[in-house]
Amino acid sequence: MSFIQAPVRVSILFLSMAVLWSGCTINRDIMFRTGDDFDFAPLEEMVSQGYRIAPNDVLQFRLFSNKGQRLNQMTAGGVGSGNVNSNQQLNNMLNQQGGVTYLVKPDGLVELPELGDIRLEGLTIEEAEVLLEEAYASFYKDPFVILRVQNNRVYIFPGETGKASVVTLRNMNTTLLEVLALSGGIGNRANASKVKLIRRTEQGNEVYKMDLSTIEGLDAANTVVQAYDIIYVEPLPQLVRETTESLTPITSLISTLTFFYAFIVNPN
Repeated sequence: MSFIQAPVRVSILFLSMAVLWSGCTINRDIMFRTGDDFDFAPLEEMVSQGYRIAPNDVLQFRLFSNKGQRLNQMTAGGVGSGNVNSNQQLNNMLNQQGGVTYLVKPDGLVELPELGDIRLEGLTIEEAEVLLEEAYASFYKDPFVILRVQNNRVYIFPGETGKASVVTLRNMNTTLLEVLALSGGIGNRANASKVKLIRRTEQGNEVYKMDLSTIEGLDAANTVVQAYDIIYVEPLPQLVRETTESLTPITSLISTLTFFYAFIVNPN
């Protein structure tokens, strides 16, 4: 009887230790955890915001005089004989791959021809265009500025292992809902009621929590994302499956050890 009880006690001891160990390994893929008392940033601050220029943005910059008269002539086909060369140059510039681009430096300044360093960080595209038109008014008559951001992107974690992606924003004022759609939507394991948007600001990282599981979350889903935002959909805990997976090799080992122990002490 003692021969049988010994391996049983050993098995129970190993199994208890295994359960404790597996409890530390379950759901380790859940990132950006926040406690119950975490102070989330208020959503009202960001829902109505448009895209704002950020450090490391690459800006495509085009400048025309006379309120863009030559640009209109080119697009409308009204090219006069006296402007063939200038319009040809304009056409070449418009067709140039990517146009002329300038980097927003880490300090928020952009170095532009004739102006030198000018701060554009934190401005919307429309605000930056107006600012540059006013700045170039000293050099050109009725300047017309076209400004576009070329490289802004966000990071998506849709709540499913192996499905994270980096989405390049092709259009200004792209919403969180559009970004999720571009990345293929949320994963099968995702918890739509726990969506976190993490944004870098001058004060540090701000974390916004959204509930997209109901129609009331549509306003939050229409928030315009900013460059380098992190969108994290928290996955649902899978306690049973992950506990079983964690314990399977251990229980197999215990069964093998028990078998050999019983064989050794009772070979007949």
